[in-house]
Amino acid sequence: MSSKLQVGVIGAGRIGKVHAETITFRIPDATVAAVTDPNGTVAEVLAQRCGIPKVYARTEEVFADPAIDAVLICSSTNTHADLITQAAKAGKHIFCEKPVDHTLEKIDAALEAVAQVGVKLQVGFNRRFDSNFARVREAIRSGEIGTPHLLHIISRDPGPPPISYVKVSGGMFLDMTIHDFDMARFLMGEEVTEIYASAAVRVDPEIGKAGDVDTALLVLRFANGTIGTIDNCRQAPYGYDQRVEVLGSKGSIATDNVYPNRAVISTAESVRRDLPLHFFMDRYLDSFEREVREFVEAVTHDRPTPVNGADGRVPVVMALAARKSYLEGRPVRLSEVSQEAHEAMAR
Repeated sequence: MSSKLQVGVIGAGRIGKVHAETITFRIPDATVAAVTDPNGTVAEVLAQRCGIPKVYARTEEVFADPAIDAVLICSSTNTHADLITQAAKAGKHIFCEKPVDHTLEKIDAALEAVAQVGVKLQVGFNRRFDSNFARVREAIRSGEIGTPHLLHIISRDPGPPPISYVKVSGGMFLDMTIHDFDMARFLMGEEVTEIYASAAVRVDPEIGKAGDVDTALLVLRFANGTIGTIDNCRQAPYGYDQRVEVLGSKGSIATDNVYPNRAVISTAESVRRDLPLHFFMDRYLDSFEREVREFVEAVTHDRPTPVNGADGRVPVVMALAARKSYLEGRPVRLSEVSQEAHEAMAR
């Protein structure tokens, strides 16, 4: 390995662009050595922007490049598991955006490939690296608020994605709520054993026609008895709504939304402030930088990655349990989903 970690970026879309720019302009211990995307023009533009020396037409060329130490998989979800397997076989360390896949069978095959070779894998659950949520985790882990009783996560997008995306997203639980499932585990430091999901189509009838939902309330049961709720909606007209509250035996901790400024306007008619940051690219920009920085440090210093393959798998189990709960109108234990996946693989 050279003095700098040599990284290949697979996918030059929105998140690939963010990660490539982060490495180029903010992480001196790594450099983007190559980029590839099915849209060659997009890859060329990103290469020019970041001074990336190689633009490959095919992902196989990235894996075959002996100078590349690690890859960032920023392509569509349906490609993730296969690309992880290919990268592992090529001996490349791997950062992969969430989710690894929509099926446990493909996830398990990819994780097995990683384990056989021994390369590092980090899954892109960036919210773990947000300073506000990190403070909540610290308060829970240190006992500052006592024994947690209730967890409430609010996660609402400013507007729904295009219907074309909804149709291939795997559904709201696998696409949107999956971040909140990961946050529930991360914040509490406990596993969820059971999920009950109540959901509906309240924002756009076309989402329902595509077989999905856009509004949901989920109840989580943790192994230690804590009760959690997740409040999701595809539309919050006032902006990107991202809040957490935990009630414990000694007190509570809560995080508010992030705003572009702290100014408060007071008049005879009202007291008000500007709307919160409008979408995840603004709200979580710092966390995107921190997660990639920690991946680079894990590889260069031979440390465990902060979000490993198991961390990538469990939220998918939770999402599948939530979907099953919604369809069947009952609480679903995560062990049911895992057992069904085991039986399917055995057939």
